[in-house]
Amino acid sequence: MEPVAESLLAATRKIIAVHINYPSRAAQRGRTPEQPSYFLKPPSSLALSGAGVERPAGCELLGFEGEVALVIGAPARRVSPADAWGHVQWVTAGNDLGVYDLRYADKGSNLRSKGGDGFTPVGPELIPAADVDPAALRIRTWHNGVLVQDDTTADLLFPFARLVADLSQLLTLETGDIILTGTPAGASVARPGDLLEVEVTSGVLSTGRLTTPVSNGTTPFADFGAQPRADDVQREEAYGSREAAGLGDPVPVLTPELKARLERVSTATLSSQLRKRGLNNVSIDGLSSTKPGKRVVGIARTLRYVPNREDLFTAHGGGYNAQKRAIDTVNEGEILVMEARGEKGTGTVGDILALRAQVRGAAAIITDGGVRDFATVAAMDMPTFYANPHPAVLGRRHIPWDTDVTIACGGTTVQPGDIIVADTDGILVIPPALAEELANEAVAQEREETFIAEMVTEGHGIDGLYPLNAAWRARYEDWRSDD
Repeated sequence: MEPVAESLLAATRKIIAVHINYPSRAAQRGRTPEQPSYFLKPPSSLALSGAGVERPAGCELLGFEGEVALVIGAPARRVSPADAWGHVQWVTAGNDLGVYDLRYADKGSNLRSKGGDGFTPVGPELIPAADVDPAALRIRTWHNGVLVQDDTTADLLFPFARLVADLSQLLTLETGDIILTGTPAGASVARPGDLLEVEVTSGVLSTGRLTTPVSNGTTPFADFGAQPRADDVQREEAYGSREAAGLGDPVPVLTPELKARLERVSTATLSSQLRKRGLNNVSIDGLSSTKPGKRVVGIARTLRYVPNREDLFTAHGGGYNAQKRAIDTVNEGEILVMEARGEKGTGTVGDILALRAQVRGAAAIITDGGVRDFATVAAMDMPTFYANPHPAVLGRRHIPWDTDVTIACGGTTVQPGDIIVADTDGILVIPPALAEELANEAVAQEREETFIAEMVTEGHGIDGLYPLNAAWRARYEDWRSDD
């Protein structure tokens, strides 16, 4: 072993970091990537053990992530996974630091959030890569002396050799380049005055503890650039959970009270209220319901199918695919909305998966494609909205592609978290930010229409009554006060 020196850092031309690689982190984030994805950190972010890091002035969320860092020895270009490990010269400890307050500013590139000076400390010792089994390393992180990350490389989503080979397909990994290989669960937030330590071990071999004291920056951001901005979403991401961030349970958008009000009013009334607000393209059209008289209100979860292509279906259609993941994670009161492009020539859900959704408490399934095992699905208590029955399996026309993304269904756009209201008149998609106001005004509108209906029943004409003119409104207010 030998120490990490300034000369090594000076030789590094690029730092490549992996987004998600440990199953524990994937479970924490709620997503498991099919392929590795990466981002770049500038070499100026490198620092030696003990150098310290500033949390930028005005920032709240300085995240830390203990990682195994690989240092490239022999340049690698288009190498195979079998040969890739031979291009790694050293293994050391790294800390992928970043401020979540600036994540919004660069749309995923992480340049400002993770590229700051001192945001990539590495060291203190280098372990020869030839002396270790890359699948038998242990990574640990301490926050103020408390062990917060402890994992091994035994079951990585993407083994180290695969990362090296994959990156080398398109770019040359040069001598001195560093690959940060992902972080396990337990990454969190550090504050000024804290001490961070990271160590990588392989049996008796150790990098020693990479130490990074945290201080508070004093130079504010200039007003000509992005300003720090933290919210509860970023706090939850930075700390790893709402509980760790001290946020408590999230406040539901669709409260029981709001749901009850939306269940009281028809989609026809809601549609007119949406139209008043300029929203005309918010209905999912052309579908039938297995429970035509049942009103449904719930939060949208989404599933997207793409047209079948045999090579892609081989990669995405089998196993625990997006369709099964969506069904298996739908929660009580949620509505699974499927984008099938209006393709009627195959099924998009059948009896077993529909039963699984019902058991999990789903309020409904909506698909603008076909339904298999229709008689069984139609007999379930949970309603399914569909284009038509069809006996064919999914793979005839579709590949289950991704979940919880913006989709198109029945001619309109649906986003995860939208509120879905369905009844005998149709299916509406309601933006969550409008739901409270919309429900209140819809209830008020239907109260007026109840009065108007009574007056028509008594024999009054429509002119001036529908809609209410000043005289009829005065009578309505009297009627309402007596109600």
